Amino acid sequence: MNGAKSAVAGVREILARHGYEPRHLVAILQDVQAARGYLPQMALEQIAGALGVPLSSVYRVATFYRSFSLKPKGRHRVTVCLGTACHVRGGSQVLDALLAHLGIEAGGTTADGLFTVETVNCLGACALGPLVVIDGEYHTNMSGERAISLVQKFSQRAQGRSRYGEDTGERRRRS
Repeated sequence: MNGAKSAVAGVREILARHGYEPRHLVAILQDVQAARGYLPQMALEQIAGALGVPLSSVYRVATFYRSFSLKPKGRHRVTVCLGTACHVRGGSQVLDALLAHLGIEAGGTTADGLFTVETVNCLGACALGPLVVIDGEYHTNMSGERAISLVQKFSQRAQGRSRYGEDTGERRRRS
């Protein structure tokens, strides 16, 4: 089965699990995003048709909730806190350094699909700011240099290289 047919079948399975009920639209969108990493145009059209609702209604829900994305996200999700405490302690400079290093804008994804950088207004750990969260792991008291070093480590792991630049072959677990 090719990729497009597989994607259609995957959405069809999700719709069937939810009984093709329009009242389950949010749950359907959540499941599609969990499976695909974002909400592709084709999936939204398929959902609208299968539920018998206007495509504009599906888009309204998909764009209302910040947790939904209409664009693919990077393999690693980087979140920079810009709440008051983090901002006062240099959160904006951390963000600027990361964006310049990765060559993207806030909310963007790197060309290689490795990183998406997003901002939030508060992560609830104000005394430890500036905060950067990568894939759910909190990194505290960040500076621009430390944040860049972190994303470089993730890049090296993705390329199968050790921190010293040696080829490690496939990514392996450390013993």
